[in-house]
Amino acid sequence: MAVIKSEEWKGYAYAIVGTIAFSSLYVFSKAGLNQVELAQFGLYYFGMGFLINLVFILVSGKYRQVPVISRKIIGLLVLLGVVDVISNITFFMAIQAIPDPSVTSFLGNLFPVFLSILGITFLKERFTLIESLGAMIALAGAFAISYSGDMSWSKFFIPGTGFVVINTLFAATVSVIVKKNVQKASPEVFNLNSNGWIFLFFLFYFLQSGQPLAIPVVAFRNIALGAFFGSFIGLLSFFYSYRYITASRSSIIQSLKGIFVLIIAYFFFGNFPLPVQLWGGAVTIAGVIIMTLAQSGVLSIGKGKK
Repeated sequence: MAVIKSEEWKGYAYAIVGTIAFSSLYVFSKAGLNQVELAQFGLYYFGMGFLINLVFILVSGKYRQVPVISRKIIGLLVLLGVVDVISNITFFMAIQAIPDPSVTSFLGNLFPVFLSILGITFLKERFTLIESLGAMIALAGAFAISYSGDMSWSKFFIPGTGFVVINTLFAATVSVIVKKNVQKASPEVFNLNSNGWIFLFFLFYFLQSGQPLAIPVVAFRNIALGAFFGSFIGLLSFFYSYRYITASRSSIIQSLKGIFVLIIAYFFFGNFPLPVQLWGGAVTIAGVIIMTLAQSGVLSIGKGKK
């Protein structure tokens, strides 16, 4: 444990790199989905993501771990594949449905809320009254972002909100499973497994959709950039961060992605969220920071038992 603590800076560094890389995914995927259908996007995105990760795992020699993976871990990888498919489909459906990718990103701060809840349940991580307050603040911010201004129930939330909720819940599930088993297989194996299963799903989806294989060159470029930064650099960095810091501490860095997405999206699309959405995004970030500071012991009022 002492060794891991002395190397915590590596965990934060990986989390920062992953956050910046994943932030660009929101923008590049939105640009790609503006030009192609979801079936085409998924085929190219996860096909390239799988290929990049496969080449990396072969070059790095990590493929030697594959034959020694136990049957129990194989079952775990299959389970992760199913959860990853649901998480990623709903993520890109949200990107497609919500006009501004920075709004999608701010709503994505529900992820650390679910991550903390699942971490408490399955990883035996601490939970305090202050963390509860932080979670409620983050939820309040997400509510402000997603409120459409219409009081009718069918139009109460902006389109795509439900997709984000499902995505963040399942993404948190993936993170908890990987965190609990990160010493049983390398992050490269987990990442390749994720991309492989999702690529197979989208290959089947594409074949059933009847969409053409040919796509615009600009769309291909955007999808390729998204696959490199999101499916490879981003996810791999997050998985590595879990080796050195808790899942909840990694989440505080990840919660800042909305700021990076906001900047990148503004220069890329010229879009800027509504004031209420900006305030809501700031509130969600504040909530996540409070939660993480409480878990780290900086804010220790109302400390609970393990």
